[in-house]
This record gives sequence, structure tokens and C-alpha cells, in this order.
Amino acid sequence: MSRSIKTGVAVCLFSLLQAAAESQQAAPDLVLLNGKFFTSDAMHPYVQGLAIRGERIIATGESAKIRAMAGPHTKQIDLGGRTVIPGINDAHVHLSVSPPNRMDLELTSPDPAWPEVKAAIAAAVLKVPEGTLVQGEIALKIFRDLAVNRDTLDQVARNNPVILETLHAWIVNSAALARIGIREDQPDPLGGRFERSPDGRLTGVIREYALQMAYRSFSDQTSEADALRELRETFSAAARWGITTIQDMENDMPPDRCIALLQKTPVPIRVRVIRMPGTTPAGRDIQEGRPVPRSSNPLITVSGTKWELDGTPLEGTFAPRDDSSPMEYAILHEQLTFPQSELAAMLRESLHDHDQLLLHVSAYPPAAAMLSAMQAEGGAQVWAKQRVRFEHGDGLTPDLIPQVKEMGIVVVQNPIHLAGAIALPAIGSALERLKAQPLRSLLAAGIPLAFGSDGPPNPYLNIMFASLDPVRPSEAITREQAVVAYTLTSAYAEFAEKDKGSLEAGKLADLAVLSQDIFTIDSSELPKTESVLTMVGGKIVYDGKVIPHQ
Repeated sequence: MSRSIKTGVAVCLFSLLQAAAESQQAAPDLVLLNGKFFTSDAMHPYVQGLAIRGERIIATGESAKIRAMAGPHTKQIDLGGRTVIPGINDAHVHLSVSPPNRMDLELTSPDPAWPEVKAAIAAAVLKVPEGTLVQGEIALKIFRDLAVNRDTLDQVARNNPVILETLHAWIVNSAALARIGIREDQPDPLGGRFERSPDGRLTGVIREYALQMAYRSFSDQTSEADALRELRETFSAAARWGITTIQDMENDMPPDRCIALLQKTPVPIRVRVIRMPGTTPAGRDIQEGRPVPRSSNPLITVSGTKWELDGTPLEGTFAPRDDSSPMEYAILHEQLTFPQSELAAMLRESLHDHDQLLLHVSAYPPAAAMLSAMQAEGGAQVWAKQRVRFEHGDGLTPDLIPQVKEMGIVVVQNPIHLAGAIALPAIGSALERLKAQPLRSLLAAGIPLAFGSDGPPNPYLNIMFASLDPVRPSEAITREQAVVAYTLTSAYAEFAEKDKGSLEAGKLADLAVLSQDIFTIDSSELPKTESVLTMVGGKIVYDGKVIPHQ
């Protein structure tokens, strides 16, 4: 055989071996087959299977196509027709840590009156040692009852800290004030208030940014061991729901402490920590979390800054507790926590720091005020691509929607708030009259709508409320739209839509295989849904042991 022929044979053999090696390298590590995959991709909303190599999806399509990609070392999982969605991205979470051994009040009403609460406190203190924290959730009846205050609570429970908690305010007793570390002469922080009687004595009512001081105090009193236990439980529950990302608005802890804790516990899902600085009597603490702390865990990031522009119409921010104005008036005239000049400063800081701005906007006035500030600080030419976020947006009325669209604002809604409007008819009827708390109208206007829990973490409970909208049925959206809001648009809300939020080739393999088909079951069954297999970056982080695999 001539040298040239030998050379040609060798080259041909090398090419064949190289092709075989490349083919083997190209084979996926894992294929998921025979599923009902809702992709959140409008072009291809449903597929039967997908292939994963490393941490990313490399292909989607019919099961036969995906199966054909498998190599000899590819793991194959047959889903048996189960429904699969992109991993839930909970865009509005507050990770919290608190001392253990708290006693929660046993209340039967969502809006209890003082006799029920008083009896529940009296029963609770008989069951726990002195010094044990007693806490309960209240609503309008208690908050509007001026007879309920520090002294009233002291009469029922002098030796146990008592906290009656509504959305943006607490009513506490003397023991709780001492536990929190609030002095009788404690000055009010900007945007917050420790309410006082005419003689200057604290009444036990704590509002807005003053409340953040209380949150931080309880967090600081929590041991590292207890904090890590609580965080592990939170992440474990999230994985069981099929939640693969949470966006944490960290009002309980400064970002550096949060990151330090996350470094010491296994974090199976993606966590975005968002700065939520407090205030002092001198102003906003813009230095908290600067420089931005970093984590060695690639699942943990720190970005964004959130400020609370108002409270909620329930408490009326700084309105008198006994304010009997109609709820519609409260929504339209809610007082801002900050002066208008601070809104402009927030916008300038966001641009200077290249940092996303997130804003608690519950009523009409803060939304209108911030839109006005954005217009004055450059208008749509500056802000259309900055993705400023309105958290909640419950007070958005039809006249504001064109401006929200023009400024490129992302609205992060919490459908569980609809449950509150049902429990408190005054709120529900006011929202209905004002055509506020929109869902469908935002999508129709082309405004990005993302979802976060801001309460019970069950995403399927929120999907149920969004797809029914019991307060304004005309604003209900489809279950598919709700899932997109909880996945792809939530990723968009954190500038991450190129990496996650939909089941497409090239994106991270974050997904949840569900216990039931959330697109076809009866609405009442939705909250019972769980994940039976949750994956983050192609790795199984929760396995319900329902689907056979090795």
C-alpha cells in the first residue's frame, strides 16, 4: 500500500473517530419524555419532551425526536403524561428569620373585634411561659378601635410581649416595646412613626419605616442556628412547590447578614437578594448594602433596591386610626411615606448606580407621584428600558395605565391580595368602583405583569385567584397567562429572561413536574398542586418519589 493511500486511510479513520467522539459529546445528559410541557414560549407553548446537557436545555419537541438524541449514557425519564412548567420565579418574597417559641393567637375571624382578640390573648398567656412572644393578625376592626393600645394589651398580658400585626402597622404592649428596644423618647425615622398620646407617651402603635426597625430587632435576636433552620425550611418548602427562584426583598436583615447566612446553609434554588434599606430620623439609609455583598454560590445574587412609597389603604399610612373615610377615598388619597423630592432622588440614584429600582406602590397617589417624577427626570426616553418595578400596583386605575406603559414599568402583582379584598368587602367594592387592581387590563396594554406571593408561598393558590379574580371577574386572566407571569415575566422583571423563565433551547433547565394538570383541573383543586420533581440547572432538588428513575 502506497504511503499516500495509508495517509488517506489514516485521515479517514481519524475523521470517523472524531465524528463519533463529537456525536457522543453532543448527546444530552438527560431527556424527559412523554410529558405535557407548558413552555411559556408563545411560539411553541406545548411540547412533549426536552433534552438537557449540563445545566441547560438543548432541545425541545416531540418525544420521538428527543428520544432519538439520547446516547448510551443519557439518562431517560418517562413522565407518563404529567404536566411540566418552567420553574416558578416568585418575584416578591420577604425571607424572614425570627426567634423560636412564638405563640400565634387562635383567631377565627379574618377581621376580629377586640373581645375575640382579648380572649385569645388571655388564653395564650396561660399556655406559655412568661416572656414568650404572643402574636396575632388583625385587620380593620382592631386597627380602627382606639381603645386597643399599649395599655389595653398590658392589662391582658403584662409579662409577655404581645404584637397585633396588620399589613403595615403593629399594635404592641410595653413588654414588646422593651423586647424590640424602643425607648420612650425614640425619634421617628423618615417615613415611619412611633405614635404617641398627647402627653408624649408611646401608644404602642408602630407604622411604616418605624416597623422595619422592629423587624430588624427580632432578626438580630435570632441565633444563627435558628436562622439557618428557618431558611432551610423555607427553601425546602419552595422546592416542593416547584419554585426555583425567589426574589427576596430583604427588610428583615441587612444584605450582608443575609448573604452570610445563605453561605452557611445549602441553598437548592436561585435567590436574588434585593436591598431594602431602612431610614433614620435624618433620611434614607442609602449606604446600607454598599458595596454590594457577593456570594461564592452562583445561585445567589444581589441586585436592586426597593423603597416603600406608601403603606396600604387598610391602615391609611399615617391617617388617624379612627379615620372613617370611605375606602375609595383612602385608595385615591393615601399619604406618601416620602416627600416628592425623595422620589426624584431615588430615580437619580438608580441611574447612577446602574441598579434596578423597585417601589412599593399600593394606592393611587404614589403611582401618580412616581410617574410624574419619572417624567421630570427624563421621561420615557430615559426610563423605558430601565424596568422600574411597581410592587403590588393595586391602586392603578385606567387613567394611569398609558403612563405605566410609556415608562416601561413592570407591575409585580400578588393575586393573594384578592383574597383580602373578599374578606374585607369595603376594600373589594372600592377597588371594583375604581376599576383598580388590574390584571387583564395590564396585559391588554402590553405592560409586563409578573407575580409574587407576598404571603403564603403556594403559587397555585395565586394562579387560582388570578384566573378567577373574584373581586373583578372581568380582570381575570387565563391559567397559561398566570404561569407566564410567574415564570417568564418574573424573569424579565429581574433582567434574566435570556437565561430562564421558559423551557427553550439554550435556557437553564429550571422546571417543575406537577402532581396534576393545572390547566384542566377544577379551579378549587389548584391549591392542592405540588411538584413531584423539581430541577434547578438540570439537577434534581426535590423528588417526591412518584416518577420512576435511577
